[in-house]
Amino acid sequence: MDQTAYTYLALGDSYTIGESVLLTESYPYQTVQILRDKGKNFHAPEIIAKTGWTTDELQTAINNYHFQPKYDFVTLLIGVNNQYRGKSSAEYAKEFESLLKQAIKFAGNNTNHVFVISIPDWGVTPYANGRDSKKISKEIDEFNAIGEKTSKQYGVQYLEVTTGTREAATDESLLTSDKLHPSAKEYKRWSTKLTEAILKQLK
Repeated sequence: MDQTAYTYLALGDSYTIGESVLLTESYPYQTVQILRDKGKNFHAPEIIAKTGWTTDELQTAINNYHFQPKYDFVTLLIGVNNQYRGKSSAEYAKEFESLLKQAIKFAGNNTNHVFVISIPDWGVTPYANGRDSKKISKEIDEFNAIGEKTSKQYGVQYLEVTTGTREAATDESLLTSDKLHPSAKEYKRWSTKLTEAILKQLK
């Protein structure tokens, strides 16, 4: 592996690829750009994510992917589609834990360099009109509680972005034109948090 620049692996779904925004506006790319602007040498992020993926579909993709021996930093954001499709929290807990263990392995077992990002609340978006938004928010909270608990259990860092995404209820500039996915402006807020967390590890 090229030691002259840091590597970053991002695992996830539509929120990781940046559905409906430019690739460079996704949070992994914005994070790398901010880090470069701060004088840190980073390769472009390696992204394994697809719109609509659940935990088991991400797992299938991982099983069929050829990884580098290790990555300097790894992020994991997955679960919204489990909630959307009505999959159980018990199933999510089991599959998320397995994915997190693999993320840690990808980071060379350096738990300080693994970041779990909380699931945004799409229940507040116009896309959810006509649905039970309170039920959606409650289930997202349940899934995030699992993610946070598992993160603490394995000693990885947990970045909470869900609270901020709920501001989209009154600020549509935080959403793309599809009225569902975060805008570049919202991803910038995630990237700022992630950058700060990564910089602490690079001191």
